[in-house]
Amino acid sequence: MVQVRFEDTSGGLDAAVASMFEAFGGGRGLLKSSRDVFLKVNGIDFKPHVYTSPEVVAAVVRYFQRQGARHVYVMENSTQGNFTRLVFDICGMKKVCDDTGAVPVYLDETAEIPMFLPGLESFVQIPDFIHEHLIRRRRENLYISIPKLKTHSMTTVTLGIKNQFGLIHQKSRIADHNFKLHQKIADIYANIRPDFTLIDGVEATNYGHYPALAQEKLCVIPVNVLIGGPDPLAVDVAAAKFLGFSLSEVEHLKLAAKYGFGESRMAKIEIQGSDIFDSRRQKLSWDLLEKFPAGVRIIRGRTMCCTEGCRRNTEAVLEVFGQDYEGKGSFTILMGKGIAGSDVAGLSGPVHIAGDCAISEWYPELSRKLGKSKITVSPGCNNLAKTIDGITRWLHIHPLKLVPINPLKSLALLIQAKLHGSKANITQVVKL
Repeated sequence: MVQVRFEDTSGGLDAAVASMFEAFGGGRGLLKSSRDVFLKVNGIDFKPHVYTSPEVVAAVVRYFQRQGARHVYVMENSTQGNFTRLVFDICGMKKVCDDTGAVPVYLDETAEIPMFLPGLESFVQIPDFIHEHLIRRRRENLYISIPKLKTHSMTTVTLGIKNQFGLIHQKSRIADHNFKLHQKIADIYANIRPDFTLIDGVEATNYGHYPALAQEKLCVIPVNVLIGGPDPLAVDVAAAKFLGFSLSEVEHLKLAAKYGFGESRMAKIEIQGSDIFDSRRQKLSWDLLEKFPAGVRIIRGRTMCCTEGCRRNTEAVLEVFGQDYEGKGSFTILMGKGIAGSDVAGLSGPVHIAGDCAISEWYPELSRKLGKSKITVSPGCNNLAKTIDGITRWLHIHPLKLVPINPLKSLALLIQAKLHGSKANITQVVKL
């Protein structure tokens, strides 16, 4: 039997973290020859409720320092449209590093190394830092994934295995961010696997991974648990079950299981803290609430419109920007393959075209008919930076509203990131 532990956090995070790791042999037993610890957090954005709790990360850092760790690294490569240095500064992860002596690693500021994905039979670019420490020197270093307990509007859940999507550079995330996304996530897992997954379940997210603050009471669910264990697949399967999803509902976990690295059968997983699991178990939804701005018309392709790409990527941004930034405007969004001519015949106003399928079918004709100034596009399958550019333009959202700190500080952080070689696919809002 593989063990997955559910730990109550009501007695304090330091105590909960220590109890979690002690149940699996303790920090000294987990440390490897280098005595270095690499923590992959979920720091996709600085928006509240979307990133791993800095307090949980701080507790993990302190625990391993007490156990004799030489260096503790806190790593992330934030989502497109952002750069990690900015996200860490706003969400408090940089302060955790400053206070504890942990080393922040902004993976978007690292060089690129190709990594082969066996299922997709293609390559992605990963940070050279990851290649050096988590592939070439894998046996020497302790690698812990610390995701946040979230549902996800494109992958059902985003837990430890999905957390590793941040190990590839941003521009490598654009291709195959469609129906192939599940295989891509599983392929990354086939190449790189954590020694331990510790899920921050102080709160969970309902209706996707990027909840609007206007829906905070509905979408943010306090559960006050940590979920962890040394089998990354088993931890994710148990955590998904805790959120209300079986293995059959989470495609990337099913595909990861086929590689044979970890246990996916709940009958073979022993839950430590089963009383916590049973009493706090949820039945959440991964899909969006679809509370879109009233003036926006969405035309989806009849042949193909991937939930994992153009559709929910665009609509998640639209939902949040409409509710949290008071975005208003009348425009049309085209997405997917097989949009009928009758659907676009009367278009006269602004249009955002999401994804290569819709762009190839309709951009040439609409640009001639409407003029290029009335059209924005987000090429690829999930070019989030271009999606943000287009939607903020047509919703008339001032770019400075997106970042909740002084613009001069944002600019200073961007300059630092650029000087250190950031490869982040950022929006026109902050692009130099």
